[in-house]
Amino acid sequence: MSKITFLGAGSTIFAKNVLGDCMLTPSIQEFEFALYDIDLQRLKDSENMLNNLKKSLGSNVTVKAYTDRKEALRDAKYIVNAIQVGGYKPSTVIDFEIPKKYGLRQTIGDTIGIGGIFRTLRTIPVMLDFAKDMKEVCPDAWFLNYTNPMASLTGAMLRYTGIKTVGLCHSVQGAVPDLFKFLEMDTKGVQWKIAGINHLAWLLEVTKDGKDLYPEIKKRAAVKQQGKHDDMVRFELMNRFGYYVTESSEHNAEYHPYFIKSNYPELISRFNIPLDEYPRRCVEQIEDWEKMREDVVNNQNLTHERTHEYASYIIEAMEMDQPYRIHGNVLNTGGLISNLPTNAVVEVPCLVDRNGVNPCHVGDLPEQLAALNRTNINTQLLTIEAAMTGKREHIYHAAMLDPHTAAELSIDDIVSLCDDLIEAHGEMLPNFDRERVTV
Repeated sequence: MSKITFLGAGSTIFAKNVLGDCMLTPSIQEFEFALYDIDLQRLKDSENMLNNLKKSLGSNVTVKAYTDRKEALRDAKYIVNAIQVGGYKPSTVIDFEIPKKYGLRQTIGDTIGIGGIFRTLRTIPVMLDFAKDMKEVCPDAWFLNYTNPMASLTGAMLRYTGIKTVGLCHSVQGAVPDLFKFLEMDTKGVQWKIAGINHLAWLLEVTKDGKDLYPEIKKRAAVKQQGKHDDMVRFELMNRFGYYVTESSEHNAEYHPYFIKSNYPELISRFNIPLDEYPRRCVEQIEDWEKMREDVVNNQNLTHERTHEYASYIIEAMEMDQPYRIHGNVLNTGGLISNLPTNAVVEVPCLVDRNGVNPCHVGDLPEQLAALNRTNINTQLLTIEAAMTGKREHIYHAAMLDPHTAAELSIDDIVSLCDDLIEAHGEMLPNFDRERVTV
């Protein structure tokens, strides 16, 4: 029996989306769905939910929960990774509250920035442990990574483990449909081209019947900017740099040095930036889960419609040798995007079939877009360097080169902040010598 292993299966709603999609895919019937999580109650909840969903959908899959990670991975063909190391408490709270003491504010904190750096540092060691187990019990499996920080974690897996890995995000699939819906434009017959890095991929071309739609997009966006809405940062970036970016405004507000500035507090209101958005969502999700848990976990009539998450389509393409196009996060080997570093992870169109994930060559990005990507790549690469070498100074380097952090804090404060975060996270991090390093 073929096997899909879901790491972080206690994420019950996401497990429902991804594995529910697989239940609706004919070529994935007869698979075992192996569930693993360190939270045993949430693991049991997901097992119950998926067995109920299996019955209501008439699926032939087998659902099995494991408390032994290596056994969950044994003989798997595909691994879905959706872990969050440290959770909301203590780690996310630490990532947000300690920087606040230095006047450094964040919105999401899961990609780069101080929050993204430390989320990477506590997650890479766990993923390296996954890779070690995989080499022993399922060396040929595909690792489908959904965990953030996407580029840094996927980069560590691809550069240092030899495990077949692709990073998957859903910001690309929704970018154009959501933009057109907001601007009251019709997507029928529209073609587009997107490439860049995760959360900072760019809508490079958007046409209909050969006509460039960017002039109309920018015209309508300018009207929208006269009021308040949730996409003001992205529209400002498009206005200034010429192109629309795939990920949300609350994310992009902290990827650049222009929007969250203690000396210009009026920017928060002007661009409608939701500070502390991720902790707020975490609290809401925890409260909502308590309210909906019984209806989801023990619902005998649970339903599901196939989502736009890539996992089931990738597995179907590989199993049936039916080519399918995704936007995947892959190493920039051979200069897929030729004006970005080759050791960076880029988000580009990929063709998936029985041969695996085959990235497509993009060429040069417009230079201003490549420059914006490189500012984020700098921090990603140095965070990986810190994780793989255990050298504290590379944590400092990553933070000093982060666009938002560097725009707000002095070098001394950045170093002090990193030291405070290392101490606060304690055993959640590897031992970075525990001593302050002069750089």
